[in-house]
Amino acid sequence: MDEIDDLKAAGAPMLDVRTPAEFEQGHAPGSFNIPLDQLQARLGELDPARPLLVCCASGARSGMVQQFLMRSGFARVVNAGPWQRLL
Repeated sequence: MDEIDDLKAAGAPMLDVRTPAEFEQGHAPGSFNIPLDQLQARLGELDPARPLLVCCASGARSGMVQQFLMRSGFARVVNAGPWQRLL
């Protein structure tokens, strides 16, 4: 198993940072949506002490979010890349 599979098995939250329209067209079961442009305002919805998986369409937006969250004091944030990787 890789890190993503381990975190999924441990019940880590799966954050999808795509737009609501993209999320509605398809997403990993159990994932939740906070669009990239809303993340800073909704940061309080996330627990910085829990590991977090972040995904998007290609891995670019989730990579930016990973860096932002790590700088914001989150303990463990993993860029899962495309959301399909969490299926």
